[in-house]
Amino acid sequence: MKEGDEEEEFEGSSEDLGEGQSEEANPDKIDDLLTSEIENRQPRRLDEKQVEVVGVYEHHDKETPSEYSPPAFVLLRDKQNRQVLIWVGRFEAYAISVALEGVPFDRPMTHDLLKNVLDRLGGRVEHVLIDDLWQETYYAKITVSMNGTTIEIDSRPSDAIALALRARAPIYMAEAVLQQANIEEEI
Repeated sequence: MKEGDEEEEFEGSSEDLGEGQSEEANPDKIDDLLTSEIENRQPRRLDEKQVEVVGVYEHHDKETPSEYSPPAFVLLRDKQNRQVLIWVGRFEAYAISVALEGVPFDRPMTHDLLKNVLDRLGGRVEHVLIDDLWQETYYAKITVSMNGTTIEIDSRPSDAIALALRARAPIYMAEAVLQQANIEEEI
């Protein structure tokens, strides 16, 4: 279906409403329109490769004023020594680095809380998958099993990685993403 076809379909569905009817009177059509593209993606073979978190690093350059915190990135590496870096925010970088270091806290941080909630409900993080890279944005899913059911939950890669490290769950990356994002230089 081409973009123009989608527009015509959308416009046609609005015109199909009778007089006096609003889109609110047709919740099924609105739900279909509001369902995100990510939720509608068709499953595809991803040829997943396990990756390890090498570390979290800050990027320093002369152009960044000192009053701003430098950008950070997570460095991932697969068994073939291909490396991928994912830029993350300062708080996400901290959450990942403390999980790598095993730093204990008196009170649970957000990712610890999420793991505790899953544990208490009988759930388990099976794995994390970084499955897409589009317009310099990575996409990830957290696979959780609970009561014999397995579900995938859309996530930012930084949150998925922070949770996976706490749950001691494997982290995978789609081969296509590895090929697209692989950096050649050693970091």
